[in-house]
Amino acid sequence: MSRFIVRRVLSIIPTLLVIVTLSFFLIRLAPGGPFSREKKLPPEIMANIMHKYHMDEPMLSQYFRYVGDVLQFDLGPSFRYKDHSVNDLIGTAFPVSIMLGTMALALAVLLGTSVGIVSALKQNKWQDYAAMSVAVLGISIPLFVIGPILMLVFALKLKWLPTSGWISSRAGWMTVILPAITLMMPYFAYIARMSRGSIIEVLRSDYVRTARAKGLKESVVIRKHVLKGAMLPVVSYLGPAFSGIITGSVVVEQIFVVPGIGRIFVQSALNRDYTVIMGEVIVYSIILIVANFVVDILYGLLDPRISYN
Repeated sequence: MSRFIVRRVLSIIPTLLVIVTLSFFLIRLAPGGPFSREKKLPPEIMANIMHKYHMDEPMLSQYFRYVGDVLQFDLGPSFRYKDHSVNDLIGTAFPVSIMLGTMALALAVLLGTSVGIVSALKQNKWQDYAAMSVAVLGISIPLFVIGPILMLVFALKLKWLPTSGWISSRAGWMTVILPAITLMMPYFAYIARMSRGSIIEVLRSDYVRTARAKGLKESVVIRKHVLKGAMLPVVSYLGPAFSGIITGSVVVEQIFVVPGIGRIFVQSALNRDYTVIMGEVIVYSIILIVANFVVDILYGLLDPRISYN
């Protein structure tokens, strides 16, 4: 296991290098630029700006300069947010997105596994049909529809919750509820369907029949024999789900005016702010790589039959 962990950690470096290289050149080749305006700047001013940010150098020189800065944990200055570095922008917004994504994923896992267990134990009964109908709705309806509907019902009609904002506002923690529920919906649905199918499959296995034949209580059979094996597919899904729930918060952050990294990403893409886009790509890539790495480790701990050579 230790050798596997060391190899995986070392593999992060070339993976990130490939991501940075491809992203750097693709962004630079895209039409437009961070200093494009409807009204063109005088050539002298444009030349000074390009020189200030080293954008008048050859592409390879810019690339090696950028990689050197990244190795020193410097993501560079923002081209559009004056007097702000990319580190400052991401450092301010990233904790917000992490908090929102973690809460949404925790809700999705808790509710999804609970619904999946009830649905599997009540297979082909009204509880099963009701649970899977909700799951299908969660998968089918996009977030930009779910969010406004929840806002209309619970904020505008019932006036139970605020329409937008974040914890620092007057409404406090109440502002987290609607965006967290909206963001968790598709992941709740996938986890519910996945856990239901996995539990039904495990319930039909030989070792569960043996446990029941020994006279064990049904609650003990479910808790100790069924759930541990049935949760393996859910655990393997958590890596992509965590990275997806952070990167997928862009729409939710726009709807509920959450000051997270997603809003900055959208604005930087519209502004062609190269350094901010690159910084967020690197951050999202690290989240995905680390999440999958942690899931691989947990998978091996949950299932002793799995060995890493």
